[in-house]
Amino acid sequence: MKKLPLILLAVFFVLFSLGALAAGNYLPALTKQLKETYSALTTSHEPSKPLAKYQPIIVELPSPDLDIAAPTREITKEYDNHLVAGESNGFGLIESEDHFGQLIQENRLVLVSEGKGYRVDRLTHSYPYITPRSKTVLKELGQAFQTLAKNESFFTITSVTRTPEQQQSLRKRNRNATAGISSHSYGVSFDISYIRFIGKKGGNRAAQKELETVLNEFQAANKIFFIKERKQSCYHVTVR
Repeated sequence: MKKLPLILLAVFFVLFSLGALAAGNYLPALTKQLKETYSALTTSHEPSKPLAKYQPIIVELPSPDLDIAAPTREITKEYDNHLVAGESNGFGLIESEDHFGQLIQENRLVLVSEGKGYRVDRLTHSYPYITPRSKTVLKELGQAFQTLAKNESFFTITSVTRTPEQQQSLRKRNRNATAGISSHSYGVSFDISYIRFIGKKGGNRAAQKELETVLNEFQAANKIFFIKERKQSCYHVTVR
């Protein structure tokens, strides 16, 4: 029975020797394979080239056509209506002082000064001339205002027709004035002050409300267009 452990010990020693021999032969080959694999991973590809700097694509668009006569301020739909009405008045834009004088001689522009319900102020950058139809509508406005006011009240007109030269002169003095074509240069527009009634400058809420009521009625009847210009304290009126 004592011989059995010796036999087992001898078998274990043989197996261990064979395992060590196999490992000795296998490990060098494994080590070599690992080295080759690592070398392939690190040297088989060229180093990556840096990305080229991004260059944006620039598309050169053609410049839009510019109309040097167009107003520099944004034209609202309301004011555009005034220009269209001016262009439809029969003789078009007043081109110059000479053209303006010719229109007066032909009675295509007529003088306005005062009437029932309105007065024309002393003018410095416009002329007190408008088309015959515009004068008729102005008379109707004055009469309607005075009837509604139920007294001898009247409103004041502070600006009427301007030649292109006067428009440019006004532009130098008043930066709020339209740069370029103005509806005042067609003979159908005028400004009515809403802070000056019966020749007196100052607030008159009742008279202002009555004037605005009349203007709204005339606009609803397709006789005029009007805009309230707060910076100039006036209603800009164009006869249709």
